[in-house]
Amino acid sequence: MNYIKRAMENTFKRLSAEFPALLLTGPRQVGKTTMLRKLMEEENTPREYVTLDDLNEREMAKNDPKLFFQIHKPPVFIDEVQYAPELFPYIKIHVDERHNPGDFWLTGSQVFKLMKGVQESLAGRVCLLSMSSMSQAEICGVATRPFIVEIDSLMARAKEVEAIDTPELYERIFNGGMPALTSGQFTDRRAVYSSYISTYIDRDVKEISGTIDSLRFMKFITAAAALSGQKVNYKTIADSTEIDQLKAKEWLGILETLGIIFYLHPYSNNVLKRTISKPKLYFYDTGLVAYLTKWSDSETLMNGAMSGAVLENYTVAEIIKSYNNSGVEPFIYYYRDKDTKEIDVIMEGDGKLCPMEIKKTATPASQLTRVFSVIEKTPLVRGTGAILCTSDKLTAFNSDNLVVPIWLI
Repeated sequence: MNYIKRAMENTFKRLSAEFPALLLTGPRQVGKTTMLRKLMEEENTPREYVTLDDLNEREMAKNDPKLFFQIHKPPVFIDEVQYAPELFPYIKIHVDERHNPGDFWLTGSQVFKLMKGVQESLAGRVCLLSMSSMSQAEICGVATRPFIVEIDSLMARAKEVEAIDTPELYERIFNGGMPALTSGQFTDRRAVYSSYISTYIDRDVKEISGTIDSLRFMKFITAAAALSGQKVNYKTIADSTEIDQLKAKEWLGILETLGIIFYLHPYSNNVLKRTISKPKLYFYDTGLVAYLTKWSDSETLMNGAMSGAVLENYTVAEIIKSYNNSGVEPFIYYYRDKDTKEIDVIMEGDGKLCPMEIKKTATPASQLTRVFSVIEKTPLVRGTGAILCTSDKLTAFNSDNLVVPIWLI
């Protein structure tokens, strides 16, 4: 299997030299353990590796955490630490007494459940990082940096990245970013995604929710994938799955907990009273969306009914990954008001709001930027806007509105 360098490597190494405990969360099979085992090989200090997937280790960690740390002394890498939150108070004591940078490397697949335990025991003592499936920058082997709508930064980026056309972009969307496929370890995409889903349902979903009807949950996740890039509609998902809306909301919470989906919340402030409140639903991996919604190949997906929604999903996920991989929190929203004015993405930072529209076109019209004027009603300054599209090069309508190819993210 070919190891592909991950964007998070440098971020993790830099923060490990500062923080005593680092916690890397994210779904299974996205490469958390592989990356940290690789970083262990490069370290000067010997570090022990222990996984709580091992039931003997898990039992000791839960029932006798003190003994666990007598046997597994820091510096230590504890994999799947969500199985034993009993370890957290002991990590806290050690961190408070020693303050040794890099003593604890932790990974976990159950983000929210894990965060809760961390917040109670390790608030301010642990550095939290999030990893998802591979970004296009990682797959192409180019530097990862947080995506910003700034002409000089984008021009520099355009020199590093190879331009691709729309069919190639949809091939990326269709293939997704699972390391097992990207590295060439496996070539059967359907088999990889099928086992990925069944592993999730059989292990992690049941771990969180107890007994669950596997076939019904499969129906549910498929219904959710069909709505990716759209406002959350519990009724539609519930009706497709033959469950009630409360159950649909609870099950979406499980997918969010496990790092499969994320939400983009609507931007609002005191001035914008007419905005709607429903978040939009996105999957971190568009290959999973294409698999669940049963598209046979990238060309059919490109020409099909979901082509716009899945392009938006891919673009938003790539922006989020560019921040997560750099260890930076993104402040990203969308806008829609009761007059149906909508902006796909609004990025907030440095007192500015940068509006972005995502369009499946290589030659966008300047009229697409007119909706950006709603930002002028807010107390914040309107930053540079962009149409993120399938153009083959970086251009601009004027100094305030750029045309940015999605392959540049």
